[in-house]
Amino acid sequence: MPRVIECFSSLQGESTQAGRRCFFIRLEGCNLNCSYCDTEYARSGGVEKSVSELVELAVASKVPLVEITGGEPLLEKELPELCSRLMDRGLEVMIETNGSMDVSVIPEGVRRIIDCKLPGSGMDKFNMYGNFSGLTALDEVKFVVSSKEDFDFALEVISRCGLEESPAALLASPVWGRVSFEELAGWVIESGSRLRMQLQMHKLIWGDKKGV
Repeated sequence: MPRVIECFSSLQGESTQAGRRCFFIRLEGCNLNCSYCDTEYARSGGVEKSVSELVELAVASKVPLVEITGGEPLLEKELPELCSRLMDRGLEVMIETNGSMDVSVIPEGVRRIIDCKLPGSGMDKFNMYGNFSGLTALDEVKFVVSSKEDFDFALEVISRCGLEESPAALLASPVWGRVSFEELAGWVIESGSRLRMQLQMHKLIWGDKKGV
């Protein structure tokens, strides 16, 4: 059974769906260790819940949008089943993944938010660039930027992987406390890329509080 850190209703703080009510399912465990990780608590301490329990919790929340996150949710073998059963109940489903694992196992119709790790994370060698082929208009690629070097690396990936022509959304987000909003805004404007800047709305509202 999936090991679950927390389930809660809040606002979606990131992605093209930012600002919408969302029910979050945070699963335990991660295979990476980013230098700026803000969810270290998700590495352990979860409790087992069945797929059926999680589906019923999501339905009972009466929130139409569900995000499954972590940690790294693709570590759970039951993830595809969980996604399918949530969609069978009429819910929109999003997966936030660190980009180091094969996203093709995620059922069609799920919005896949794929994090492309940049050098400042210390984890860029784990990027599975093959995930960027076959992206759909539902999908999003996120670049978490901690420096100008990171931003330039993101632009290189976008060019090399043909992401400017991809139907997926391209998002750039500043690492909290390392890059100012104004700096990243300037880089995005100057880049000529179709990158879209995003801020972590939940942190602007609640700071580093958990379960929001």
